[in-house]
Amino acid sequence: MPTLLLQDGFKFFFYANEHEPKHIHVMKNEGFAKIELEHLKVVQNYLKPKDLKIALAIIEQHKDEFERKWNEWFN
Repeated sequence: MPTLLLQDGFKFFFYANEHEPKHIHVMKNEGFAKIELEHLKVVQNYLKPKDLKIALAIIEQHKDEFERKWNEWFN
């Protein structure tokens, strides 16, 4: 499970056996979410609304880096 970023109590990662479309998992405390990278689409969410908003902002800031790491891992 490659960890992409630890920031502000969030853990951003993907699993080693992932599938398309490119997406990121994020965890904070007991909550988690799954976000598609291309359009920052929330596929699954169990984060508090405030935490989801923060997580999406962080993903947007690091989107290019996350996509690059995804491509390196799976290609």
